[in-house]
Amino acid sequence: LGEINPELYKVNDEDYEEVFVDGHIGRLWFAIEYQQESERLLVSLIKIKNLPSRNTSNSHACDPFVKVFLLPDERRHLTSKCKKKTTSPKYDEQFVFQVSFREMQKRTLRFSVFDLDRNKRHMPIGHVLFSLREHNFEENERTVVWRDMEKEVTEVSSEVGEISFSISFNSQLERLGVVVLDARNLKAADNSQPLDTYAKVTLLVQSKVVKTKKTATAKHSASPRYNESFYYRALPTSMDTSSLSITIVQQMHGVKGDKTIGRVVVGPYMYARGKELEHWNQMLAREKEPVKQWHSLSVM
Repeated sequence: LGEINPELYKVNDEDYEEVFVDGHIGRLWFAIEYQQESERLLVSLIKIKNLPSRNTSNSHACDPFVKVFLLPDERRHLTSKCKKKTTSPKYDEQFVFQVSFREMQKRTLRFSVFDLDRNKRHMPIGHVLFSLREHNFEENERTVVWRDMEKEVTEVSSEVGEISFSISFNSQLERLGVVVLDARNLKAADNSQPLDTYAKVTLLVQSKVVKTKKTATAKHSASPRYNESFYYRALPTSMDTSSLSITIVQQMHGVKGDKTIGRVVVGPYMYARGKELEHWNQMLAREKEPVKQWHSLSVM
């Protein structure tokens, strides 16, 4: 009997399931490995496929490079080489972050992909976020991962307005704090009514409502100031399944039922992406410290 050659049956995870839907802006492959003795996180940028071309008449008009962040630290990043005239670049570059095992559980990897155009401008294409809580580093081996890229949230302006708030978490007191600060450029849900608004803040655990609180009503303003604080009991063990929903509501006069203008949800990877996920991760990494951000409201 002949011997079986295992190489003939080997599956390459990096090339698995390459199906790109309409509007797809790129798929990024990377590998992670943690060396516990030296407390080093090794991040390998492998390749990207199906990036958009900046020129419809030339399918390869893209000079992509990648900035790698270990959030919430946005001041320091490592940068890949720039690949010329390709929408499917191969990098095979390794980056090293010095971080303790305990601290790493609070961190999120961010790969921000840019196109270096003819005028040497860094044009953002999209990003990939990967929470290191998702990965089992106890196995102590190199793991290859791929993720589809998402467009930069900052490029999208809200049609109904924005809201500013801070969030904080104290694991010792088991307390989650929210300060609703301001809103701006609010668009009325009902133009026949005055623009009187309030904010509803809801804590959810496993998508179930735990408690909802609301601010006082701000009168006749498209850019109101609320400046109210709320606190919720939150167990450290539940933070991976918790989320906050903040909704701006227009108060109706003379009719039943107030009308929602828009809302934003911040939370872990299970419930949020982009800036909303980053805000949540920064809160967990900077314990007891209020972390403030502006967010675009989405129509429900």
